[in-house]
Amino acid sequence: MNRDQLQKFVQYLITVHHTEVLPTAQKLADEILSQNSEINQVHGAPDPTAGASIDDENCWHLDEEQVQEQVKLFLSQGGYHGSGKQLNLLFAKVREMLKMRDSNGARMLTLITEQFMADPRLSLWRQQGTAMTDKYRQLWDELGALWMCIVLNPHCKLEQKTSWLKQLKKWNGVDVCPWEDGNHGSELPNLTNALPQELPHKSITSITNLEGWVGHPLDPVGTLFSSLMEACHTDDENFSGFSDFTGKCKSLEYQHLPAHKFLEEGESYVTLAVEVALIGLGQQRIMPDGLYTQEKVCRNEEQLISKLQEIELDDTLVKIFRKQAVFLLEAGPYSGLGEIIHRESVPMHTFAKYLFTSLLPHDAELAYKIALRAMRLLVLESTAPTGDLTRPHHIASVVPNRYPRWFTLSHIESQQCELASTMLTAAKGDVRRLETVLESIQKNIHSSSHIFKLAQDAFKIATLMDSLPDITLLKVSLELGLQVMRMTLSTLNWRRREMVRWLVTCATEVGVYALDSIMQSWFTLFTPTEATSIVATTVMSNSTIVRLHLDCHQQEKLASSARTLALQCAMKDPQNCALSALTLCEKDHIAFETAYQIVLDAATTGMSYTQLFTIARYMEHRGYPMRAYKLATLAMTHLNLSYNQDTHPAINDVLWACALSHSLGKNELAAIIPLVVKSVKCATVLSDILRRCTLTTPGMVGLHGRRNSGKLMSLDKAPLRQLLDATIGAYINTTHSRLTHISPRHYSEFIEFLSKARETFLMAHDGHIQFTQFIDNLKQIYKGKKKLMMLVRERFG
Repeated sequence: MNRDQLQKFVQYLITVHHTEVLPTAQKLADEILSQNSEINQVHGAPDPTAGASIDDENCWHLDEEQVQEQVKLFLSQGGYHGSGKQLNLLFAKVREMLKMRDSNGARMLTLITEQFMADPRLSLWRQQGTAMTDKYRQLWDELGALWMCIVLNPHCKLEQKTSWLKQLKKWNGVDVCPWEDGNHGSELPNLTNALPQELPHKSITSITNLEGWVGHPLDPVGTLFSSLMEACHTDDENFSGFSDFTGKCKSLEYQHLPAHKFLEEGESYVTLAVEVALIGLGQQRIMPDGLYTQEKVCRNEEQLISKLQEIELDDTLVKIFRKQAVFLLEAGPYSGLGEIIHRESVPMHTFAKYLFTSLLPHDAELAYKIALRAMRLLVLESTAPTGDLTRPHHIASVVPNRYPRWFTLSHIESQQCELASTMLTAAKGDVRRLETVLESIQKNIHSSSHIFKLAQDAFKIATLMDSLPDITLLKVSLELGLQVMRMTLSTLNWRRREMVRWLVTCATEVGVYALDSIMQSWFTLFTPTEATSIVATTVMSNSTIVRLHLDCHQQEKLASSARTLALQCAMKDPQNCALSALTLCEKDHIAFETAYQIVLDAATTGMSYTQLFTIARYMEHRGYPMRAYKLATLAMTHLNLSYNQDTHPAINDVLWACALSHSLGKNELAAIIPLVVKSVKCATVLSDILRRCTLTTPGMVGLHGRRNSGKLMSLDKAPLRQLLDATIGAYINTTHSRLTHISPRHYSEFIEFLSKARETFLMAHDGHIQFTQFIDNLKQIYKGKKKLMMLVRERFG
């Protein structure tokens, strides 16, 4: 601006803000007019729009009220995607302010923290005893990380650090302040000692770290990795991520030259970054307590690996990988891949899978060594390994030999399974490596579900449509399936039936000898029910015979093994396997007779009437009516139907058994009626049987050419007389039982019941007299039920 513009600018400024500016303007005018004033001792004037000099702190205007309102609004929205994103943008702004050394960065973070502490959800979660959500916890993590950046800033003055520490302690003393690990509280850590300390080499190789670098609140490895990767980019201001990284770092420009003298020959910032990440990921560290901190360890490990995966490996980086892989295998207690590790060390499965896939094209032997070493999961072993005695005594006292609470154990086991699956896929066609991987899986994986998944994966890889089946991999799949069978034989598993079916399919693919083998050793793999209903039935099916291209001799040999299995199962568990055994042995007379004898032997003790009736119906269907009759009579001895069980599911079986006996002849009917009378007390069922027996002549529909004279059986003679008397007695007993607790709404139903009873009474020679006496007795005994007795007199006199 020229002189006139400046004059006009000042005059308008004073006019618009005369109440605020005029005193200051008058004072400045007096100082300018005074030759000896401080203003006139220097040239020029301060320019607030020019920013600070290169060595000074910036201090821009901060609208504190707006920051507070924004944070409060975002928190009130529940931390959903939009609000969480806005809060992360505020955090990014604080980071940028700290990077530019703006003194308002700490003030802005203080305002944000105050609003976080005032969030009403904190007290609500505390009262309910529930944990905060993961997204909200991540915001608190970022808040804590920014405070770490502020208090560890080497350019800050001591009084500033003292003030911040006082404020942090004040916040930490508030009840609702969340704990750092999400599990248990502790005193505020000494922030000046929070960073990992540099340790001498001897110390590194002789301790187990209670606090790992990956998952640490300060994220030292991730921070150092990002700093080194950012340093190798020339366009620092436009740097936005790692997606365009390659193994060949751009040549160091002028701004990196001062650091170049610290790099050895062949090193670059990329190689250092990769080496730092590999060292951090391979560090042996104790699994922390608490759900959130354990999830954070897994999450940070995966984030760091994902960044590494975006770097294209060249020869230089492959050398780094090899060097670090060898070091991790030989590093002792420092390394999570060392020969001896602590029982509660964080497993290396995810890291080892990345190392395996990276090294496999360049050094397969080393890749398998790493992966096989990482397969162990000592926390699931019953006791700590005996070799774990080199651990310092102070570590042993802090971490006792116990079964810890690993909240992320399911995720860890999944990663272990993924590592094993990756090795199986890579080892296809290599017999030696497949055997080694199989041994490792059988030794280290403790979850039957995961072993089953590996078995399925191996089966799919071995039977790809575009190639011939890999018989070695198929055998590995079968071995894993057999282990699953043994593991789940005595435990409940909702996928057990699926597992058994799959194993038979797998054995079929391997060959007839595999099917024969599982049938020979069925008792170590299957329950009797599974062996008969699934294994033997599938083996003897036409689809299996066609699939295996069996000749007659092979078919008979396989069928013989299946029949032997069925008979063994029937002897072990006749209740559930007898019918299957009979079905499987139909084509072999001796085996069928043996199975039938097993049923007869078990009928008196171990089998229920339902099972016996089912087998009896099967015998009738197969054309063995006398055997069906025999089993039906045995079933009747186990049955007991009380007077009020007129809808019992066994009624149809009883009616069928009586119909079968009636069709066989008078002798068979005479033999079963006493059993019916003894077992059945329900009047309506007995009367139904009685009517059916009087409608046709016994033996008229009998088999084997047996004919009867055609005369109907007399109700006055055995065996129907016994059945008639039992039916009348059942009606009398049922009537008295009903009248004990009858209500007026059931009166009409009771009258109908008496009408059915009269029909049965009248079937007897003196039935009319008996029924009249019966009604007279009711009138006398239950004369207090006047309305009911009036209805009885109206209907029956």
